[in-house]
Amino acid sequence: MAGKKSGAPLRIVSLAPNVSSILLALGAGRELVGVSKWCKEVAPVGRRPQVGDCWKMDVREVMRLKPTLLIGSVPFAPETVASILKEPVAFLAINPRSLADIETDIRTLARLVSRTSAGEKLIREMRSAFESLARQARQFRVQPRPRVYCEAWPHPRISSPPWVSELVEIAGGEAVVPAGSRVTDEEVARARPDVIVLAWTATGNRSKPSSALRNAAWRDVPAVRAGRVVVIRDELLNTPGPPLVEGARRLFRAIHPRAGLRSVTTEARGRLR
Repeated sequence: MAGKKSGAPLRIVSLAPNVSSILLALGAGRELVGVSKWCKEVAPVGRRPQVGDCWKMDVREVMRLKPTLLIGSVPFAPETVASILKEPVAFLAINPRSLADIETDIRTLARLVSRTSAGEKLIREMRSAFESLARQARQFRVQPRPRVYCEAWPHPRISSPPWVSELVEIAGGEAVVPAGSRVTDEEVARARPDVIVLAWTATGNRSKPSSALRNAAWRDVPAVRAGRVVVIRDELLNTPGPPLVEGARRLFRAIHPRAGLRSVTTEARGRLR
C-alpha cells in the first residue's frame, strides 16, 4: 500500500462493514469520510456518504470525497479493484479468515490512524468477552458437544466463514462441516447437526428456516427433527470485527437454548457499544 503524503490529513473511505466497525470502535470517526452501503447495519456511521461496496461502486463518486486511503475487505469484484488501482489514492485490502487475523487487522488499522493503544484495548475487550462466554459454556459440560452447521448462503449452499467455526467452539458447540466452503445437502445430512444456524449474507435477519425444515434431504437431521433451526442476523456473524461479540452470544443461545446469559451479559455489559 502506498503511503499518504507527509502532513496530509488522513481521509479514509471504508468499502466494507468490518473496516468501518473497527475504525469507529478505535475512535477514528474524524478520519472516516465515507462508507459502504452496508456499513450502517453494523456501525454508527451517521450521515457519512455511502459509496456502494466492494462489488459495485462508482469510483468517481468515491474520489469526490478526496480520500487519501481506501480500505476494503476481500472478496472484491475484479473490475472494482481495477478501477481503484487507476486512481491516485492509496488502497488497502484486508482478508481475515480467523479470529487471529481479525486481531491483526485491528492492529493494522490502529497503527494507520495513530491509535495503537486503542487497538490493543479493543482486542482485550473482545478476547475478554469471548473468554467469558467460553467459561459460561464450560459450565454445561455437555458431552458430546452439540453439533452445529452454520450457513452463509443457500444457493449454492455455502458454510459460514472460518471465524464462525471458532465462535461455535467458544460457545460450546462443534462445527461439523468445513468452514467457508460449498457443501451439498448430502454432506450436511451426513454431518447430522443438532443445531442449524442460518446467517445468509446481506439478508439481515431474513434467512428462511423453512428452507431447512422442509428440505427432504434433511428430514432425519437431528436439528430439523427437533426444530432447532435458528436465524442470526448475518451482520453479527459475517462482519469480522467487533460485531462478532454479539454474534457469539447469539450462537451461545442457539446452542444452549435453556441457558440464560445473565453472567455473561452482566460481565460484558457496555463493551463495544
